[in-house]
Amino acid sequence: MAFIGTLRSKMGTWVVIFVFVAIAAFILGDIFSGKSNIMNWGRNNVGEIAGTEISYETYQNVVREREANWYLNTGREPGERDMPGIRQQAWDLLIARNAIEPQYAKVGIEVTEDEEWDMLQGKNVDPGIRQAFTDPQTGQFNANKVVEYMQQIKTMAPTSEPRIRWEIFQRDLRPGRQRIKYENLLIKSAYITKAEAEREYHLQTDVAEVKYVYVPFYAVSDSAVKVTDSDLEAYYNKNKEKYKTEEVRSMKYVSVEVIPSAADSAAVTEDLARAVEEFKNAETDSIYASNNTEGTTPYSKYNLGSLPTFIQKDQLQQGNVIGPFLDNQTYKVIKVSRIFKDTVYSARARHILIKWDDTSDAAKAAAKEKARNILKDIKGGADFGQKAREFGTDGTAQRGGDLGWFSTGQMVKPFQDAVFAATKPGVLNDVVETDFGYHIIDVTNPKTNDAYVLATVEREIVPSDATMNEAFRKAESFASEVNGLDDFDKKAQAAGLTVLEAKNITAGERRVSTLGEARQIVQWLFRDASVGTVSQVFEVEDQNVVAIMTSETSKGYRPLSVVKEEIRPAVTNEVKGRTIIEKLNAQKGTLEEVAAAFGNDAGVYSSSDLKLSSNSMPTVGFDPVAVGTAFSLEPGKRSKPIAGENGVVVIELQNKTVAPAAGDYAVYKTQLEQGSQNRAGYSIAEAIKEKSDITDKRYKFF
Repeated sequence: MAFIGTLRSKMGTWVVIFVFVAIAAFILGDIFSGKSNIMNWGRNNVGEIAGTEISYETYQNVVREREANWYLNTGREPGERDMPGIRQQAWDLLIARNAIEPQYAKVGIEVTEDEEWDMLQGKNVDPGIRQAFTDPQTGQFNANKVVEYMQQIKTMAPTSEPRIRWEIFQRDLRPGRQRIKYENLLIKSAYITKAEAEREYHLQTDVAEVKYVYVPFYAVSDSAVKVTDSDLEAYYNKNKEKYKTEEVRSMKYVSVEVIPSAADSAAVTEDLARAVEEFKNAETDSIYASNNTEGTTPYSKYNLGSLPTFIQKDQLQQGNVIGPFLDNQTYKVIKVSRIFKDTVYSARARHILIKWDDTSDAAKAAAKEKARNILKDIKGGADFGQKAREFGTDGTAQRGGDLGWFSTGQMVKPFQDAVFAATKPGVLNDVVETDFGYHIIDVTNPKTNDAYVLATVEREIVPSDATMNEAFRKAESFASEVNGLDDFDKKAQAAGLTVLEAKNITAGERRVSTLGEARQIVQWLFRDASVGTVSQVFEVEDQNVVAIMTSETSKGYRPLSVVKEEIRPAVTNEVKGRTIIEKLNAQKGTLEEVAAAFGNDAGVYSSSDLKLSSNSMPTVGFDPVAVGTAFSLEPGKRSKPIAGENGVVVIELQNKTVAPAAGDYAVYKTQLEQGSQNRAGYSIAEAIKEKSDITDKRYKFF
C-alpha cells in the first residue's frame, strides 16, 4: 500500500512533465516544418491602420478593385508603370475606410436613402450625374433620363461593364457625401472675429519707414567661432519638432556603370562596314534603311540648313555612301539617295539690329544714322562679328549676329526679301528696316532650294554580354570584400569607386538619389538590412549598385547624433550672431557711424514702405522677427541688435503710418475665412491619419 501511495503522489508530476514535453515537441516540429502558423504570424500583414491589421489578401482585394476601375476608365489593363500608383490608391482607400470613415459614425453622420435619391435625381444632384445627364443643346439637367438609365441598368447582366461602372459609382456616393458633411461640420465651425479681421487689415495696410544696419553672418568666418556640443543640443531641443520623422533608413552606395567597351564599339563598326557595300548596291534605299536601322528616321528630306552637322557639302553627291562615323553613342551610315530642287528656299545670314528708343520720327532717324555709321565702318574693314557683339541689341549679338539657316516664312518679310534677293555672299549695301528696328545684314549663304533625301542606317553602341558580366563581377567582388562601414569607404577608394549617400529614405519611396527608380533597394533596406549590412549587387538600369545601410531611425524624432551635422550651419550662424551683436553693442553714434566702426561688411539700408504682412526687408531678406520689431518701435527709436535668418540688424524707425479705423472689415474677414477653409479640408484628413497610428509595411511585398 505504501508503494501504491508513493506512485500516486509522484504520478501527477510525471504526467505534467510528459504533457509538457509532448507539447514542446509538437510546437518545435511545427516551427521547423517551415509551415508554422506561429512563425508566420504577422508576416502576411501589409500594415496597420487605426488598430486594424491589414492582411495581404485584404489589400490585394482593394488593389483589384482599383485595377478594375482603371480598366473601366482607360479601356486597357494597367501596366507595370501604372501599378505603383494603383497600389497607392488602394492604400489611401483603406486609410479612408479604416481611419477616416469611422470618424463619421462617432459624430453621428449618416447618409439616408432619401439623401442618396436626392443626389441622383433630386435638388442636390451629384456633379458627375448632373454633367452626364445635361442636354448639351439646352444646358438643362434631365432627371427623367437618370430614372430611365437606372431602369436599363437593372436589366443588364451583373458582369456587364455599364452595370459594374454604375454600381461602383453608386457605392462611392454615400462615403463621398459623408466626407463633405464631416468636413463642413468642422470647417463651418471656424469663425473669424472682428478683431482678427481688423488685425489683418493693419497687417496689410500699416506702413513703416525704417533705416537699418545689416551685417550678414558671413561677415564672421566659420573658423573664427567655436560651436560646442551644448550649443548644438540647445538648438536641437528648441527646434525638435523640425526633426519629427517617419521610420527612415540611410545608406551609402557605389555604382559600377555598364559602359560599352572598345570591343563593343569595334563590333558595331565592323558590322556597319559590311553594310556599306550592301547600301551602295541596294535597289530601294528606303526599304534597305528601314529594314536595317535602329533609328527613327531611316529616310528623310533635308536642305542645307537642316543637314546633320557631320555631313560636308562636298559629300552631297547622289549615290554617295558616307560612313560609318560616330555620332554620340551611335554609329551611322548615310546614303545620298536623291538630290532635287525644292519649292522652299533657305539662306543663311548674320545681322546687327539697331533698335529705336521710341516710334517717333526723330528716334527712328537717329537709329538709322547709327546703323549706317556702323555699316560704313564694316565696309571700311571692321570685323562684322565684333561690331555685332558691340552694338547688337538682340540675342544673336554674343554669337556675332549669326542667325543660322532659315527658310521661307521664318523671317519678317522685309528681312527675308532683302536676304533672298542677294545673289552672292556679302554685306548688303544699305540697312533694312523692319518692325524691330534697322538691320545691318551679311548674307553668308545666298538662297538655295537644293534639297537632299538621305537614307540612314544607325546602330547604337550597346554593352555586350561580356561587358555586362565584367561590370557585374566587379561590383560583386567589391561587395564580397567589404566588412563594415569603415571598410566600405576604404575598399571603394581602392577600387576607384565613388561613394554616394542617400539619407532619410522612407519605406514608400521608389526613387533613390541619383539612381532613379530603385524600389528593390528600398525594399532591401526595410526588409532585410541592418546597420552595417552590405547588400547584394542590384542591377538598376545601366548600373550595378552595392549599398550599405548606415543608419535607421524609428518613427518619432531623429536623434541629435543623426542630425548634428545637418544643424551645424544654423548653430554656427547663431554663434556668429552673438559675436556680431557683441561688437555692434560696443559701437556708438549714428547708424552710419556704427556701420563704419564695425567694418566693410556692415551696410546701412532703408525702406519707405515696409509692411508687417511682407515678413521681409530689402537686402536682409526673409526675417519676420526683424519686421515685427520695426513695428514695435516708436518713431525715432532704435532697436537692439537682432539676430535673424541671414544676419544681424539694428533698426531705427523713421516714421510709422497706422491706417485709420475702417467702418467695415468684411473683405479681410472673407480673406481669412477662405484661407482657413482652403487649408481645412487637407488638414482634417492629415490630422486623422496622424492620430491613427498608421504602419505601412507594404515594402515586404512590393
